[in-house]
Amino acid sequence: MNNRLCLILSIAVLFVFLVTGNTWANKAEVKIETPEIAAKGSEITIRVTVIHNANSYFHHVEWLWIQVNGKEIARWDYTGADSPEAATFTKEIKYKLEGDAEIGAKASCNVHGSAGEAVKKVSPKE
Repeated sequence: MNNRLCLILSIAVLFVFLVTGNTWANKAEVKIETPEIAAKGSEITIRVTVIHNANSYFHHVEWLWIQVNGKEIARWDYTGADSPEAATFTKEIKYKLEGDAEIGAKASCNVHGSAGEAVKKVSPKE
């Protein structure tokens, strides 16, 4: 009976590992790409790349947001049935630069959480 229990537990652990991909994957991390200086009133592109080791039904990036000066300007929410297109993916948005902008972005894994917020500053040139 004890051997049967060990076998069942081993199969269960293997199943979870196969379904979730790498069960020891990292926290969701983000990188921001945007110009450091742009003309006041111009439209800049904010590109955020999310790095995560897995995206499956049970283990995926659950959300990503972008803020400018503390105000959320974009957000994407994901589920197991509607997970991101890849383990590493990029989102872009346009933003009209009216003054100094502190851009923040953060993503979170539904299992491991977030590696923290990335921040980049953009200044207008007159």
